Amino acid sequence: MKKSNDLSKSLAPFEPDTCMVVVVELSQSSWLVAGRAANLDRQPIKKLEPDENALLRLLDRWRDEASGKGLQIERIALAYEAGRDGFWLARWLRRNGIDVHVMHPTSISVSREHRRAKTDRLDTALLMRAFLGWLRGESGHCTMVAVPTLAEEDLKRPSREHETLAGECARTINRLKSALMRLGIKGFNPKLRRAQGRLEGLRTLDGEPIPANMLREMNHDLARLAFIRAQMKATEQARLERIEDHPSAENNPMVLMLARIVGIGIETADMLVRELLSRNLRDRRAVARFAGLTGSPDESGMRRREKGLSKAGSARVRRGMIKLAWRFLQHQRESALGPVFS
Repeated sequence: MKKSNDLSKSLAPFEPDTCMVVVVELSQSSWLVAGRAANLDRQPIKKLEPDENALLRLLDRWRDEASGKGLQIERIALAYEAGRDGFWLARWLRRNGIDVHVMHPTSISVSREHRRAKTDRLDTALLMRAFLGWLRGESGHCTMVAVPTLAEEDLKRPSREHETLAGECARTINRLKSALMRLGIKGFNPKLRRAQGRLEGLRTLDGEPIPANMLREMNHDLARLAFIRAQMKATEQARLERIEDHPSAENNPMVLMLARIVGIGIETADMLVRELLSRNLRDRRAVARFAGLTGSPDESGMRRREKGLSKAGSARVRRGMIKLAWRFLQHQRESALGPVFS
């Protein structure tokens, strides 16, 4: 049985006689706004500068035009695709009385032609068809993204910042190892704390010191590595202090409960809670789909094969879940679930 938080179709009643449907194609240079209302011959479309106030004035003007023709507009349903702009526009419009929805871009069916025409006007028409089907309660047209609050988005920043810093740290270390390998220098670990002070004493296979330009570059990389590590430590400490100071706030009890499991630390527990477990997902299958851990069967006629994981969900959650499975085998191999993972 589906729960009420299913975003694949609208559960609110759609009254076309009292509802104006609007879609917005967002870009960095302009916004293309298209509207539709019942019993109106004209389907307005307008290009605007990226300005939320101008968009709100345009919606009010279209509402007044519909009212002038005898229509009582009680609801303005607006949708746009999730992307670079995030959710600030949805939150701002909702505070101004607009029923805003954010569409998942990959859930909208498009033409499979090799060279299909693509313009902003065609995209708005495609969004309008998908949004109208969603409003009518028909599944399969598109799915919506749950719009988080600003506080919910802020709680995700520590784990995402830590992941970014860890990636920069790994890239810097790999760059240093590659530079040492080009010189034929082996047995030097750039991850050591005192590595920077030992660079000048290193020698190539010919007994020559490291060239001046390469030595300067490597010193810069080691200084950058120390700075990144300091930022990672500060991020971890700030998050730990926040959880310890407010153990019962938000989803902190869930983080502390997960951290008690052998093989899961605060970093993994915080990422899983903020990115996955805090969402009101429908069931276990929805959890797997969100992480892209579902299968991708390829069946046609007599052909039956499996192409592996779909990888269509959150890559951050998927990487964390795969790492968690490996940790489970490492720390709890003798448990009842051990044979399942092995």
